[in-house]
Amino acid sequence: MSIGKRLKEIRKSRGLSQDALAEQIGCSRGVITNIEHEKTEPTPLVVNAICDVLGINSEWLLTGQGSISKETQNMQSAKVLAEIYSLSKELSEQEQNYILDLITTFTKHKNHFQSPKQ
Repeated sequence: MSIGKRLKEIRKSRGLSQDALAEQIGCSRGVITNIEHEKTEPTPLVVNAICDVLGINSEWLLTGQGSISKETQNMQSAKVLAEIYSLSKELSEQEQNYILDLITTFTKHKNHFQSPKQ
């Protein structure tokens, strides 16, 4: 898949028109159109702006390699753990242990909870 196709796919998945993306990164719609139709290669400045606005990895946009998301798995895990910690402060020790048991049980049996691939 080309840069243009990847850009169009991710832009649409984020619910943005070419005009909206162009406005957010400070360029004309023509720049986005030309990239998506592979009439021009994006400059590094435009790539960085697109990636910042869409929250995507520039390596994925340019080459199709790597994770689409800028967030690494560790960053996502850290966010989830911070949220769990924040919420758990309002719980009693017994409630916290109950939640920990739920997570432990889920982890042991998670293959049974996964939905079939489509």
